[in-house]
Amino acid sequence: MAKKNSAFNQMKYEVANELGIQLNQGYNGDKTSRENGSIGGRITQKVFEQYNKKNG
Repeated sequence: MAKKNSAFNQMKYEVANELGIQLNQGYNGDKTSRENGSIGGRITQKVFEQYNKKNG
């Protein structure tokens, strides 16, 4: 389980960096809903892209 969690965290920080959003290790409660939604939405897009490449 730790391996999946670390892969997700890595993707989260990569996506945030791509979007120009600064994430800190630990607490990020100061981020806006828009910033967090952008990160989550882009992660979802990437997961579907990876799935489609494997099963396409």
